[in-house]
Amino acid sequence: RRSMRRPFATLALALAFLICASAFSRSPSPRVLRSRIRMAGPEIEVDRAPSDSDVAAMKAWPTWGCGADKFPWTYEGTETCYILEGEVTVTPSDGRQAVTVGAGDKVVFPNGMSCTWDVKKPIRKHYNFS
Repeated sequence: RRSMRRPFATLALALAFLICASAFSRSPSPRVLRSRIRMAGPEIEVDRAPSDSDVAAMKAWPTWGCGADKFPWTYEGTETCYILEGEVTVTPSDGRQAVTVGAGDKVVFPNGMSCTWDVKKPIRKHYNFS
């Protein structure tokens, strides 16, 4: 009788171990993966020498500016802007490449991107959302 209990106990323990081990080795569902991984989108585009015709068209857009500051921002539309003066480093919060832009640069910020603006020198720009 004693010899029958030991193999059963060993078998039960091995079975419990396998069940627990399989729970840890399963891949999460695609829905869980999407919630854990933030996929980076398009990069910020910088044109350091926009054409004269592009500059003329952008100068018809409204202007915006601010002094040296650091603040979060999320784009609700694609913004194209032309930097008139100043300098800013824009760091996306999802791992995309940070960029530093200044006077004379044409910049395109992608729709939906969350980032931090770190304005080093007071900035003024023409902008357009699409």
